[in-house]
Amino acid sequence: MNFTPIGLQIPRLLLPRAGVDLTQWAVVACDQYTSQPDYWAHVEARVGNAPSTLRLILPEVYLGASDEAQRIAAIHETMRRYLTEGVLEPQAPGMALVERETARGRVRKGLIAALDLEHYDFTPGAKPLIRPTEGTILERLPPRVRVREQAPLELPHVMVLIDDPERSVIEPLFAEPLEELYDFPLMLDSGRVRGWRLGHPLLMQWVIERLAGLASPALFNDRYGVTDEPVMLYAMGDGNHSFATAKTLWENLKRHAPDPAAIMDHPARHALVELVNLHDEGLQFEAIHRVAFNINPASLLEAMTGFCAHQGSTLTVIDHPSWEAARRAWQEMEQRSGCHTLAFTSRDHHGVLLIEQPRLTLPVASLQAFLDPYLENQPGARIDYIHGDDALAQLSAQPGNLGFYLPALAKKDFFRTVIRDGALPRKTFSMGEADEKRFYLECRRIV
Repeated sequence: MNFTPIGLQIPRLLLPRAGVDLTQWAVVACDQYTSQPDYWAHVEARVGNAPSTLRLILPEVYLGASDEAQRIAAIHETMRRYLTEGVLEPQAPGMALVERETARGRVRKGLIAALDLEHYDFTPGAKPLIRPTEGTILERLPPRVRVREQAPLELPHVMVLIDDPERSVIEPLFAEPLEELYDFPLMLDSGRVRGWRLGHPLLMQWVIERLAGLASPALFNDRYGVTDEPVMLYAMGDGNHSFATAKTLWENLKRHAPDPAAIMDHPARHALVELVNLHDEGLQFEAIHRVAFNINPASLLEAMTGFCAHQGSTLTVIDHPSWEAARRAWQEMEQRSGCHTLAFTSRDHHGVLLIEQPRLTLPVASLQAFLDPYLENQPGARIDYIHGDDALAQLSAQPGNLGFYLPALAKKDFFRTVIRDGALPRKTFSMGEADEKRFYLECRRIV
Protein backbone atom coordinates (compact mmCIF):
# COMPACT_ATOMS: atom_id res chain seq x y z
CA MET A 1 0.00 0.00 0.00
CA ASN A 2 1.51 3.27 -1.17
CA PHE A 3 0.60 6.74 0.04
CA THR A 4 2.56 8.75 -2.48
CA PRO A 5 1.57 12.32 -1.42
CA ILE A 6 3.28 11.77 1.94
CA GLY A 7 6.01 9.52 0.55
CA LEU A 8 5.08 6.50 2.66
CA GLN A 9 4.54 2.80 1.96
CA ILE A 10 3.11 0.11 4.24
CA PRO A 11 5.89 -2.51 4.08
CA ARG A 12 5.91 -6.29 4.25
CA LEU A 13 8.47 -7.03 6.93
CA LEU A 14 10.60 -10.12 7.38
CA LEU A 15 11.40 -11.24 10.93
CA PRO A 16 13.46 -14.15 12.30
CA ARG A 17 11.53 -17.39 12.75
CA ALA A 18 10.63 -18.69 16.19
CA GLY A 19 13.62 -20.17 17.98
CA VAL A 20 16.20 -17.67 16.71
CA ASP A 21 18.02 -16.00 19.61
CA LEU A 22 17.13 -12.36 18.99
CA THR A 23 19.88 -11.08 21.28
CA GLN A 24 22.38 -12.74 18.97
CA TRP A 25 20.40 -11.73 15.89
CA ALA A 26 20.35 -7.95 16.47
CA VAL A 27 23.59 -5.96 16.17
CA VAL A 28 24.25 -2.24 16.29
CA ALA A 29 24.43 0.03 13.22
CA CYS A 30 27.43 -0.67 11.01
CA ASP A 31 28.74 2.91 11.25
CA GLN A 32 29.39 2.71 15.00
CA TYR A 33 32.68 1.91 16.77
CA THR A 34 34.61 2.50 13.55
CA SER A 35 37.90 3.00 15.40
CA GLN A 36 37.24 0.31 18.00
CA PRO A 37 37.75 -3.11 16.40
CA ASP A 38 37.65 -4.69 19.87
CA TYR A 39 33.93 -3.92 20.02
CA TRP A 40 33.26 -5.84 16.82
CA ALA A 41 35.47 -8.68 18.04
CA HIS A 42 33.22 -8.92 21.10
CA VAL A 43 30.17 -9.00 18.81
CA GLU A 44 31.75 -11.76 16.74
CA ALA A 45 32.41 -13.81 19.87
CA ARG A 46 28.89 -13.20 21.15
CA VAL A 47 27.26 -14.29 17.88
CA GLY A 48 29.36 -17.33 17.07
CA ASN A 49 27.62 -19.48 14.45
CA ALA A 50 24.09 -18.36 15.33
CA PRO A 51 21.86 -16.61 12.77
CA SER A 52 22.64 -12.91 13.06
CA THR A 53 22.41 -9.62 11.23
CA LEU A 54 26.18 -9.46 11.77
CA ARG A 55 26.36 -11.75 8.72
CA LEU A 56 24.15 -9.39 6.70
CA ILE A 57 26.09 -6.14 7.14
CA LEU A 58 29.61 -4.80 6.64
CA PRO A 59 30.76 -3.01 9.80
CA GLU A 60 32.59 0.09 8.63
CA VAL A 61 35.58 -0.77 10.78
CA TYR A 62 36.34 -3.25 7.95
CA LEU A 63 35.95 -0.82 5.04
CA GLY A 64 39.03 -0.90 2.86
CA ALA A 65 40.28 -4.16 4.37
CA SER A 66 42.00 -6.60 2.04
CA ASP A 67 39.06 -9.02 2.32
CA GLU A 68 36.31 -6.44 1.80
CA ALA A 69 35.14 -8.03 -1.48
CA GLN A 70 34.95 -11.46 0.12
CA ARG A 71 33.00 -10.06 3.05
CA ILE A 72 30.46 -8.47 0.70
CA ALA A 73 30.07 -11.67 -1.31
CA ALA A 74 29.49 -13.57 1.94
CA ILE A 75 26.80 -11.06 2.95
CA HIS A 76 24.87 -11.64 -0.27
CA GLU A 77 25.19 -15.42 0.00
CA THR A 78 24.00 -15.39 3.61
CA MET A 79 21.00 -13.25 2.74
CA ARG A 80 19.96 -15.76 0.08
CA ARG A 81 20.55 -18.66 2.45
CA TYR A 82 18.48 -17.11 5.26
CA LEU A 83 15.61 -16.67 2.78
CA THR A 84 15.94 -20.19 1.35
CA GLU A 85 16.22 -21.88 4.74
CA GLY A 86 13.36 -19.92 6.26
CA VAL A 87 15.45 -18.13 8.87
CA LEU A 88 13.46 -15.05 7.91
CA GLU A 89 9.68 -15.28 7.74
CA PRO A 90 7.41 -12.84 5.85
CA GLN A 91 4.87 -10.94 7.91
CA ALA A 92 1.50 -9.59 6.81
CA PRO A 93 1.70 -6.08 5.34
CA GLY A 94 1.90 -3.55 8.13
CA MET A 95 4.13 -1.31 10.18
CA ALA A 96 5.83 -2.08 13.49
CA LEU A 97 5.62 -0.01 16.63
CA VAL A 98 8.94 0.01 18.48
CA GLU A 99 10.01 0.91 22.01
CA ARG A 100 13.74 1.10 22.64
CA GLU A 101 15.06 1.25 26.19
CA THR A 102 18.70 2.26 26.43
CA ALA A 103 21.25 1.27 29.05
CA ARG A 104 20.92 4.80 30.45
CA GLY A 105 17.23 4.30 31.17
CA ARG A 106 15.95 6.45 28.32
CA VAL A 107 12.96 5.09 26.36
CA ARG A 108 12.52 6.04 22.69
CA LYS A 109 9.43 5.30 20.61
CA GLY A 110 9.43 4.64 16.88
CA LEU A 111 7.42 3.38 13.92
CA ILE A 112 8.86 1.12 11.19
CA ALA A 113 7.66 2.10 7.72
CA ALA A 114 9.05 2.48 4.18
CA LEU A 115 9.70 5.86 2.58
CA ASP A 116 9.51 6.72 -1.11
CA LEU A 117 12.92 7.55 -2.60
CA GLU A 118 11.16 9.56 -5.31
CA HIS A 119 10.60 12.14 -2.56
CA TYR A 120 14.29 12.32 -1.59
CA ASP A 121 17.19 14.21 -3.16
CA PHE A 122 20.62 14.81 -1.63
CA THR A 123 21.68 17.31 -4.31
CA PRO A 124 22.85 20.51 -2.55
CA GLY A 125 20.05 23.07 -2.55
CA ALA A 126 17.27 20.58 -3.25
CA LYS A 127 14.17 20.83 -1.05
CA PRO A 128 12.31 17.51 -1.21
CA LEU A 129 9.70 16.12 1.19
CA ILE A 130 12.37 13.83 2.72
CA ARG A 131 15.42 15.95 3.36
CA PRO A 132 19.06 15.20 4.23
CA THR A 133 20.27 17.01 7.32
CA GLU A 134 24.00 16.82 6.65
CA GLY A 135 26.12 17.14 3.56
CA THR A 136 26.36 13.88 1.62
CA ILE A 137 29.97 12.87 0.95
CA LEU A 138 29.87 11.16 -2.43
CA GLU A 139 33.15 9.33 -1.74
CA ARG A 140 31.44 7.47 1.11
CA LEU A 141 28.77 5.94 -1.14
CA PRO A 142 30.65 3.41 -3.35
CA PRO A 143 31.36 0.79 -0.65
CA ARG A 144 27.77 1.05 0.56
CA VAL A 145 26.57 0.68 -3.03
CA ARG A 146 28.66 -2.48 -3.41
CA VAL A 147 26.93 -3.99 -0.38
CA ARG A 148 23.40 -3.08 -1.46
CA GLU A 149 23.46 -3.48 -5.25
CA GLN A 150 23.43 -7.31 -5.26
CA ALA A 151 21.58 -7.68 -1.96
CA PRO A 152 18.11 -9.28 -1.94
CA LEU A 153 17.40 -7.70 1.46
CA GLU A 154 17.70 -4.40 3.24
CA LEU A 155 18.13 -3.95 6.98
CA PRO A 156 17.50 -0.44 8.29
CA HIS A 157 19.58 1.43 10.78
CA VAL A 158 18.11 4.66 9.35
CA MET A 159 16.09 6.78 11.75
CA VAL A 160 14.01 9.59 10.26
CA LEU A 161 12.57 12.45 12.29
CA ILE A 162 9.14 14.05 12.17
CA ASP A 163 8.40 17.35 13.92
CA ASP A 164 5.26 16.53 15.91
CA PRO A 165 5.16 18.65 19.10
CA GLU A 166 1.56 17.58 19.80
CA ARG A 167 2.68 13.92 19.73
CA SER A 168 -0.23 13.08 17.44
CA VAL A 169 1.25 10.36 15.19
CA ILE A 170 3.29 7.74 17.06
CA GLU A 171 2.60 8.17 20.76
CA PRO A 172 -1.19 7.49 20.76
CA LEU A 173 -0.59 4.09 19.15
CA PHE A 174 0.97 2.79 22.37
CA ALA A 175 -2.46 2.89 24.03
CA GLU A 176 -3.79 0.31 21.54
CA PRO A 177 -3.92 -3.46 22.24
CA LEU A 178 -1.40 -4.70 19.67
CA GLU A 179 0.12 -8.10 18.97
CA GLU A 180 3.67 -8.36 20.32
CA LEU A 181 6.37 -9.14 17.76
CA TYR A 182 9.43 -9.24 20.00
CA ASP A 183 10.77 -8.27 23.43
CA PHE A 184 14.39 -9.02 24.28
CA PRO A 185 17.64 -7.59 25.71
CA LEU A 186 20.23 -6.25 23.29
CA MET A 187 23.76 -7.58 23.39
CA LEU A 188 26.67 -6.01 25.24
CA ASP A 189 24.48 -4.21 27.79
CA SER A 190 22.86 -1.98 25.17
CA GLY A 191 19.35 -1.96 26.66
CA ARG A 192 16.19 -3.62 25.42
CA VAL A 193 13.82 -3.43 22.43
CA ARG A 194 10.14 -4.27 22.15
CA GLY A 195 7.97 -4.34 19.04
CA TRP A 196 4.29 -4.70 18.17
CA ARG A 197 2.50 -5.37 14.89
CA LEU A 198 0.58 -2.38 13.52
CA GLY A 199 -1.62 -3.91 10.87
CA HIS A 200 -5.21 -2.88 11.54
CA PRO A 201 -6.50 -0.73 8.65
CA LEU A 202 -7.98 1.90 10.97
CA LEU A 203 -4.71 2.36 12.85
CA MET A 204 -2.71 2.60 9.64
CA GLN A 205 -5.22 5.15 8.38
CA TRP A 206 -4.69 7.09 11.62
CA VAL A 207 -0.98 7.31 10.87
CA ILE A 208 -1.53 8.37 7.27
CA GLU A 209 -4.02 11.11 8.13
CA ARG A 210 -1.86 12.61 10.84
CA LEU A 211 1.27 12.58 8.73
CA ALA A 212 -0.74 14.30 5.99
CA GLY A 213 -1.74 16.92 8.56
CA LEU A 214 1.91 17.60 9.40
CA ALA A 215 2.55 18.00 5.66
CA SER A 216 -0.06 20.74 5.30
CA PRO A 217 1.59 23.70 3.51
CA ALA A 218 -0.33 26.19 5.66
CA LEU A 219 0.82 24.54 8.90
CA PHE A 220 4.36 24.22 7.58
CA ASN A 221 4.65 27.88 6.58
CA ASP A 222 3.16 29.08 9.87
CA ARG A 223 5.26 26.82 12.10
CA TYR A 224 8.61 27.74 10.55
CA GLY A 225 7.89 31.34 9.57
CA VAL A 226 8.40 30.79 5.84
CA THR A 227 6.36 31.62 2.75
CA ASP A 228 5.75 29.28 -0.19
CA GLU A 229 8.60 27.04 0.97
CA PRO A 230 8.44 23.37 -0.17
CA VAL A 231 7.26 21.17 2.70
CA MET A 232 9.80 19.09 4.59
CA LEU A 233 7.90 16.32 6.38
CA TYR A 234 10.83 14.00 7.12
CA ALA A 235 14.37 14.88 8.20
CA MET A 236 17.17 12.35 8.24
CA GLY A 237 18.27 11.61 11.78
CA ASP A 238 20.67 8.65 11.58
CA GLY A 239 21.81 6.85 8.44
CA ASN A 240 22.06 9.77 6.02
CA HIS A 241 24.57 7.97 3.78
CA SER A 242 22.72 4.66 3.90
CA PHE A 243 19.57 6.38 2.68
CA ALA A 244 21.59 8.19 0.00
CA THR A 245 22.93 4.79 -1.08
CA ALA A 246 19.39 3.48 -1.51
CA LYS A 247 18.57 6.57 -3.58
CA THR A 248 21.66 6.08 -5.77
CA LEU A 249 20.74 2.50 -6.59
CA TRP A 250 17.12 3.42 -7.23
CA GLU A 251 18.20 6.06 -9.74
CA ASN A 252 20.52 3.51 -11.39
CA LEU A 253 17.63 1.05 -11.72
CA LYS A 254 15.43 3.67 -13.36
CA ARG A 255 18.21 4.74 -15.70
CA HIS A 256 18.66 1.21 -17.07
CA ALA A 257 15.04 0.05 -16.95
CA PRO A 258 13.63 -1.16 -20.30
CA ASP A 259 10.14 -0.08 -19.18
CA PRO A 260 10.18 3.28 -17.33
CA ALA A 261 6.58 2.83 -16.17
CA ALA A 262 6.92 -0.73 -14.87
CA ILE A 263 10.07 0.03 -12.85
CA MET A 264 8.09 2.44 -10.65
CA ASP A 265 6.58 -0.58 -8.87
CA HIS A 266 9.99 -2.06 -8.05
CA PRO A 267 10.50 -2.67 -4.29
CA ALA A 268 13.81 -0.77 -4.36
CA ARG A 269 11.82 2.44 -4.88
CA HIS A 270 11.21 2.47 -1.12
CA ALA A 271 13.59 2.16 1.83
CA LEU A 272 12.77 0.84 5.28
CA VAL A 273 13.27 3.30 8.17
CA GLU A 274 12.24 3.93 11.74
CA LEU A 275 10.23 7.13 12.14
CA VAL A 276 10.90 8.97 15.42
CA ASN A 277 9.27 12.10 16.79
CA LEU A 278 11.79 14.90 17.33
CA HIS A 279 9.94 15.67 20.57
CA ASP A 280 10.19 12.16 22.00
CA GLU A 281 11.47 12.54 25.55
CA GLY A 282 13.74 9.53 25.08
CA LEU A 283 15.50 11.09 22.08
CA GLN A 284 18.63 12.98 23.02
CA PHE A 285 20.92 14.82 20.64
CA GLU A 286 24.53 14.06 21.47
CA ALA A 287 27.58 15.73 20.03
CA ILE A 288 29.81 13.81 17.65
CA HIS A 289 33.43 14.45 18.59
CA ARG A 290 36.45 14.35 16.29
CA VAL A 291 39.80 12.61 16.56
CA ALA A 292 42.61 13.42 14.14
CA PHE A 293 44.99 10.48 13.72
CA ASN A 294 48.66 10.38 12.70
CA ILE A 295 49.37 14.08 13.08
CA ASN A 296 51.56 16.38 15.15
CA PRO A 297 49.12 17.98 17.64
CA ALA A 298 51.20 21.12 18.17
CA SER A 299 51.62 21.69 14.44
CA LEU A 300 47.89 21.18 13.87
CA LEU A 301 46.94 23.77 16.49
CA GLU A 302 49.45 26.22 15.06
CA ALA A 303 48.03 25.71 11.57
CA MET A 304 44.48 26.19 12.88
CA THR A 305 45.50 29.51 14.42
CA GLY A 306 46.73 30.70 11.04
CA PHE A 307 43.63 29.38 9.27
CA CYS A 308 41.31 31.30 11.61
CA ALA A 309 43.31 34.48 11.13
CA HIS A 310 42.99 34.11 7.37
CA GLN A 311 39.22 33.77 7.84
CA GLY A 312 39.05 37.00 9.81
CA SER A 313 38.69 35.23 13.17
CA THR A 314 40.96 34.96 16.18
CA LEU A 315 41.88 31.59 17.74
CA THR A 316 43.21 31.53 21.29
CA VAL A 317 44.61 28.27 22.72
CA ILE A 318 44.02 28.14 26.49
CA ASP A 319 46.05 25.40 28.14
CA HIS A 320 44.90 23.32 31.12
CA PRO A 321 46.77 20.75 33.23
CA SER A 322 44.40 17.85 32.53
CA TRP A 323 41.57 16.72 30.29
CA GLU A 324 39.10 17.00 33.18
CA ALA A 325 40.16 20.60 33.83
CA ALA A 326 39.85 21.45 30.13
CA ARG A 327 36.30 20.08 30.00
CA ARG A 328 35.26 22.02 33.09
CA ALA A 329 36.68 25.20 31.61
CA TRP A 330 34.90 24.55 28.32
CA GLN A 331 31.56 24.13 30.10
CA GLU A 332 32.03 27.50 31.81
CA MET A 333 32.88 29.21 28.53
CA GLU A 334 30.37 27.45 26.25
CA GLN A 335 27.67 30.11 26.47
CA ARG A 336 30.00 33.02 25.67
CA SER A 337 28.18 35.15 23.11
CA GLY A 338 29.66 35.64 19.66
CA CYS A 339 32.35 32.99 20.14
CA HIS A 340 32.92 29.32 19.44
CA THR A 341 34.55 27.19 22.12
CA LEU A 342 35.96 23.67 21.72
CA ALA A 343 37.84 21.51 24.19
CA PHE A 344 40.82 19.51 22.92
CA THR A 345 42.97 16.72 24.29
CA SER A 346 46.01 14.70 23.28
CA ARG A 347 48.53 12.52 25.09
CA ASP A 348 50.22 15.46 26.87
CA HIS A 349 48.30 18.61 25.88
CA HIS A 350 44.79 19.62 26.99
CA GLY A 351 42.89 22.86 26.73
CA VAL A 352 40.15 25.00 25.20
CA LEU A 353 40.04 26.64 21.79
CA LEU A 354 38.34 30.05 21.79
CA ILE A 355 37.36 31.29 18.32
CA GLU A 356 36.30 34.93 18.34
CA GLN A 357 34.39 36.47 15.43
CA PRO A 358 33.74 33.09 13.79
CA ARG A 359 32.75 33.21 10.13
CA LEU A 360 30.39 30.20 10.36
CA THR A 361 27.28 29.57 12.47
CA LEU A 362 28.16 26.39 14.37
CA PRO A 363 31.36 25.46 16.25
CA VAL A 364 31.50 22.17 14.37
CA ALA A 365 31.45 24.06 11.08
CA SER A 366 34.41 26.20 12.14
CA LEU A 367 36.40 23.12 13.10
CA GLN A 368 35.49 21.04 10.05
CA ALA A 369 36.29 23.88 7.64
CA PHE A 370 39.87 23.74 8.90
CA LEU A 371 40.30 19.99 9.39
CA ASP A 372 39.18 18.90 5.93
CA PRO A 373 41.86 20.72 3.89
CA TYR A 374 44.54 20.36 6.57
CA LEU A 375 44.30 16.58 6.90
CA GLU A 376 44.20 16.10 3.13
CA ASN A 377 47.72 17.53 2.99
CA GLN A 378 49.14 15.44 5.85
CA PRO A 379 50.42 12.05 4.60
CA GLY A 380 48.81 9.22 6.55
CA ALA A 381 46.52 11.52 8.52
CA ARG A 382 42.82 10.75 8.89
CA ILE A 383 39.79 11.76 10.92
CA ASP A 384 37.18 9.73 12.73
CA TYR A 385 33.88 10.71 14.30
CA ILE A 386 33.51 9.55 17.88
CA HIS A 387 30.45 9.01 20.10
CA GLY A 388 31.00 9.24 23.82
CA ASP A 389 33.47 10.92 26.17
CA ASP A 390 35.33 7.76 27.18
CA ALA A 391 36.06 6.71 23.60
CA LEU A 392 37.29 10.23 22.79
CA ALA A 393 39.65 10.26 25.79
CA GLN A 394 40.97 6.77 25.04
CA LEU A 395 41.72 7.43 21.37
CA SER A 396 43.13 10.92 21.95
CA ALA A 397 45.64 9.60 24.50
CA GLN A 398 47.40 7.57 21.81
CA PRO A 399 50.59 9.12 20.34
CA GLY A 400 50.01 11.21 17.24
CA ASN A 401 46.29 11.76 17.91
CA LEU A 402 44.35 14.89 18.84
CA GLY A 403 40.73 14.88 19.96
CA PHE A 404 38.15 17.68 19.81
CA TYR A 405 35.16 17.81 22.17
CA LEU A 406 32.08 19.41 20.62
CA PRO A 407 28.76 20.73 22.00
CA ALA A 408 25.43 19.06 21.23
CA LEU A 409 22.93 20.63 18.82
CA ALA A 410 19.70 21.96 20.38
CA LYS A 411 16.72 19.81 19.31
CA LYS A 412 14.27 22.70 19.30
CA ASP A 413 16.15 24.48 16.51
CA PHE A 414 16.71 21.41 14.35
CA PHE A 415 13.93 21.51 11.73
CA ARG A 416 13.98 25.31 11.46
CA THR A 417 17.76 25.32 10.91
CA VAL A 418 17.62 22.68 8.17
CA ILE A 419 14.67 24.36 6.43
CA ARG A 420 16.30 27.78 6.43
CA ASP A 421 20.02 26.98 6.13
CA GLY A 422 20.02 23.62 4.37
CA ALA A 423 22.12 20.60 5.27
CA LEU A 424 24.35 20.89 8.32
CA PRO A 425 28.08 20.09 8.31
CA ARG A 426 28.56 16.34 8.28
CA LYS A 427 28.52 14.56 11.64
CA THR A 428 27.08 17.61 13.43
CA PHE A 429 24.94 15.61 15.83
CA SER A 430 24.11 12.12 16.97
CA MET A 431 20.80 10.74 18.18
CA GLY A 432 22.19 9.26 21.38
CA GLU A 433 25.42 7.50 22.24
CA ALA A 434 26.82 4.69 20.09
CA ASP A 435 25.08 1.88 22.01
CA GLU A 436 21.76 3.75 21.78
CA LYS A 437 21.72 3.58 17.98
CA ARG A 438 19.25 1.45 16.13
CA PHE A 439 20.06 -2.27 16.11
CA TYR A 440 19.39 -4.25 12.93
CA LEU A 441 16.33 -6.44 13.36
CA GLU A 442 13.58 -6.19 10.72
CA CYS A 443 14.35 -6.95 7.08
CA ARG A 444 12.60 -6.27 3.78
CA ARG A 445 13.02 -7.66 0.23
CA ILE A 446 14.36 -5.15 -2.30
CA VAL A 447 14.37 -7.46 -5.36
